[in-house]
Amino acid sequence: MRNSTRSNVDPFIVMDVMEAARRAEEAGRRVIHMEVGQPGTGAPKGALKAVASALETDPLGYTVALGLPALRRRIAQMYGEWYNVDLNPERVVITPGSSGGFLLAFTALFDSGDRVGIGAPGYPSYRQILSALGLVPIDLQTAPENRLQPVPADFAKMDLAGLLVASPANPTGTMLDRPAMSALIEATQAQGASFISDEIYHGIEYEAKAVTALEVSDECYVINSFSKYFSMTGWRVGWMVVPEDQVRVVERIAQNMFICAPHASQVAALTAMDCPDELQANLDVYKANRALMLEGLPKAGFTKIAPPDGAFYVYADVSEITDDSRAFAAEILEKAGVAVTPGLDFDPVRGGGTLRFSYARSTEDIEEGLRRLAEFMAGRS
Repeated sequence: MRNSTRSNVDPFIVMDVMEAARRAEEAGRRVIHMEVGQPGTGAPKGALKAVASALETDPLGYTVALGLPALRRRIAQMYGEWYNVDLNPERVVITPGSSGGFLLAFTALFDSGDRVGIGAPGYPSYRQILSALGLVPIDLQTAPENRLQPVPADFAKMDLAGLLVASPANPTGTMLDRPAMSALIEATQAQGASFISDEIYHGIEYEAKAVTALEVSDECYVINSFSKYFSMTGWRVGWMVVPEDQVRVVERIAQNMFICAPHASQVAALTAMDCPDELQANLDVYKANRALMLEGLPKAGFTKIAPPDGAFYVYADVSEITDDSRAFAAEILEKAGVAVTPGLDFDPVRGGGTLRFSYARSTEDIEEGLRRLAEFMAGRS
C-alpha cells in the first residue's frame, strides 16, 4: 500500500530504548530507568478521588472543544498565582496532552511548506510533527555559551514562519530568563513570524522560577500539560493559551480534530491543581535526585553537562568517548543495566556525541543507577 511522503518520519529513539529495557526486564534483569521522561509517581490522590466520584454520577461524555469552563478558569487563576499574569480564561484551550497542543498550534499558524525554527538539541517530536504536517523544521544549532538555547542571531538571516522554544528545555533542562525570552519574542515578531513557547516543565524548577512568554507578550502561543509537574502523563490532558483573536481559529480545528480532551482527565486535572502537598513532595524528590546527579555523573566520568535549571534531565557531552551515542547507550544498557537516551533523538547533527539522563524516578533508583554507571565507566578505562 502506498504511503504519503509526510509519513516518513524518524522513530522516537527513546521509545526504542524503552522497548529494549522492557525486553531486558522480561528476561529477568533489573533495569534502572534513566531514559524515560516521565515522573515515577502517579496522579495526585485527590485527582483520583475526584474521577472516582465523577464516575458514580456523571456519564463523562463529550465536553465542549475548548474544555471544561471550570478547568479553564482554574488554569487562568494559576497564571496569576505563579507569574502575576492576569489571564482571561477565554484564552485557555484544553488539549489532549501537549502533543495535541502542538498539532493545533502548527495547523492554526502555518501553511504547507512553511519553515519553523526549533532549537537543537530539542524535543524530537517537534521535528517529526512538523514534517508530518507538511512543514519544514529548521534546526537552530544552539551554543553552550547560550545554555543550548536559541538566540536571535541563530535565525536572523532565515525566512521563518515561526519559532518554537522550550524553557525549561528537553533534553537540557536549561531555561530562558526574561531578557532572553523577550529578545526572542521581539526578534520573531520583527520578522512577522509566530512565536510558540513550550512550557511543559514549568513548576519543576530549582533555583529560579521559569518565565512564561505571557509575561512578555500576549501575541504568542503557550503550550503546557499536566504530564510533568502534575504527574499525569498517561491521562493525556494539557492546555494552550492563545491570543483572543486566535481562540475561534483553534476551536474550529479542535472540534474536528479531537472533539475534546478526555473528560475524565479534565476532571482529574481540575483537582490536581489543588493538591500542593503531593506536588511539592514530588518536587522535593527531583531536587534530591538532581543533587545526586550533579555530584555522581562527573565522578562517573560524565563531566561535560548542561546546567539543569529545571525539568528532570541532565544532558551530557560524551564526544570524547564516542561518536555513536546510540551504540553507547545500548552498551550501557547491556553491561550496566541502566537505560539512557542517545542524543541523536534530540540533535541529528551533534547528537552522536551526547546522552540524556533522566532523574524522574525514585531516589533509590538514581543512587543505584549512578553506582552502576560509575562501575561501568571504570571498567571501560
